[in-house]
Amino acid sequence: MLQIHKLPEGSFTVVGMAGILSGVMHAPLTAVFLIAEISGGYTLMIPLMIVSATAFAMVKYFEPFSLDTKKLAQKGELLTANKDRTVLRIMQIRHLVETDFQPVRYSATLRELVEVIAHSRRNLYPVVDEQQKLRGIILLEDVREIMFKQEKYDKVLVTELMSAPPAVVRHNDTMAEVMKKFDETGAWNLPVLQGELYLGFVSKSSIFTKYRKLLIKTTGN
Repeated sequence: MLQIHKLPEGSFTVVGMAGILSGVMHAPLTAVFLIAEISGGYTLMIPLMIVSATAFAMVKYFEPFSLDTKKLAQKGELLTANKDRTVLRIMQIRHLVETDFQPVRYSATLRELVEVIAHSRRNLYPVVDEQQKLRGIILLEDVREIMFKQEKYDKVLVTELMSAPPAVVRHNDTMAEVMKKFDETGAWNLPVLQGELYLGFVSKSSIFTKYRKLLIKTTGN
């Protein structure tokens, strides 16, 4: 004779509750012990652990943030165990643009370039046209020799001396993208553009300085 065993529906309910809590709040241990306390015993400990761990693993794969931290993460205000990524997410390129680089006219001669160099404390000069579009850059070390040959002041044009920047940073780039460009090029300064318009430069040293300040502010270290 076929025997019918009645399944404990209540157990399925509490185990399901643990799975929901674990997946939504990303808190598998809390789910296990809280539901165990609510159910009044630890006889369901193994099922609770299996369901909670499975739910957490599956949800974590598709959604890295829990329900109560997702909005903070989207704003870049969530401090996670990965402090580097968190601090870089907080930093914004518009706060790091340096505008004290003296621009050189695209149609300028060597004489005008020497005049700009004489009144600048930088060793890097952006070349811009009348619309303030970046056309190239000039490094002091690349013109150091020719700048002392006065007979060439009116014969050599800036267009003959400039070169393309190793990379450009867009005004809406994330700091992760900016750091990737610095790593790939090995440069210490990169021009910042909005479309084709020149805004200034961002330097690796200023990023490191800002990073350190934010790290101290957000973590206390």
